[in-house]
This record gives sequence, structure tokens and C-alpha cells, in this order.
Amino acid sequence: DSAEASPSVVFENVERCSPNCLRMLLENISGLTADVDFTVERIPEINVAVATFIKSIDTKEFVEKCSQHKRIREFKMTTRPLESTQSIKAENLPDSISTDYLTVYFESARNGGGPVSHVQLLPEENSAIITFCDHKGNT
Repeated sequence: DSAEASPSVVFENVERCSPNCLRMLLENISGLTADVDFTVERIPEINVAVATFIKSIDTKEFVEKCSQHKRIREFKMTTRPLESTQSIKAENLPDSISTDYLTVYFESARNGGGPVSHVQLLPEENSAIITFCDHKGNT
């Protein structure tokens, strides 16, 4: 199971904690350095942030540490490992992109892909949702 463990942790209810504050808080809890050992991406539309660890850590242990941390509780944030998914969203795509091109691109092992089961273009957002046959093809 540990080989399948996600290197990412989801922080929910992050609106009360600024991006810089969250990075410093994660540095304090993990003992690691932001942008060197981990990255943080905020997704304001759903009030979450995702920390992805470049340096290998025990994410379950880190989630447990966070859930007991005084500041995390004061901000009323919750944490959980990011679950594996079979879909990704590709953004900032050119207007002329085709589903065939995206399928071939994301099936390329050289691009870290795998067998694609479906591509849904979202032209109004210049993006697409790519669904893989299994979760290992979406790195």
C-alpha cells in the first residue's frame, strides 16, 4: 500500500489562512522547505490547497501530525491524503486542439501517460478532461 501512497495532501477550509501563511505552517509541521521539498497549489473555487511532496515522506503520518496541530485546528482546516484519480484536467490548451491529439499525447509513455479511455474538450475554458483506463497513467 505504501508504494501506492499519494505524495499529495489535501487541505480543506483554507480561506482563513493566506498562501504564505499556509506554506510557513507546512514548513513548521514537516521540517521541510517550500518549493524545494514540496509545492502548494490553492484551488480557491473549492476552498482547498494541495501540498505535493517532492521529497519522499510518510503522508499518512504527516496528515496525522496536521490533524493534531494547534494552528491547523484554529484555522478549522482538515487534511487528508489526495486520493488516486483516473481523470486530469489539462488547461491553457490552444483553440485548435483535437481530442485525437490529446489522446495520443496522453497515451505516450514518454509523457508519463497511459491508455486513455475518454477525452472531453471544454472549449469555453481552453481545457479538457482526460480520463485514463487506470489511475497509474495520469502522472
